[in-house]
Amino acid sequence: MAENLEKTILSILEDMKGQDIVCLDVRSLTDVMDSVIIVSGTSNRHVKSLAEKVIEKLKQAEQPPLGIEGLDEGEWVLVDCGDVVLHSMLPETRRFYDLERLWSVPAGVVENKGSEERE
Repeated sequence: MAENLEKTILSILEDMKGQDIVCLDVRSLTDVMDSVIIVSGTSNRHVKSLAEKVIEKLKQAEQPPLGIEGLDEGEWVLVDCGDVVLHSMLPETRRFYDLERLWSVPAGVVENKGSEERE
């Protein structure tokens, strides 16, 4: 089910001209979700419209999101779709929080001043 949901969301984002779309498999890092999708929008309005279109299409498919955060501001919108979590962000916000790096750190590894140490 997560794979179909993932494909649906990615297709919507591509159709809506989302930029720098990244899909991360995080199953080995958490039991909460299978995938994290990160997309950049060109403006607050674009960030919001990317998330709104995903929400709209999922509701039409009778798979409404479990939660939505940040839709009013449009700087960073999080859409919790259960097995897949979408982060629609402005490029500056995306660079600052660097979720790609955060979700790519292997379990059991702590970053410390650029080096890796085992816990």
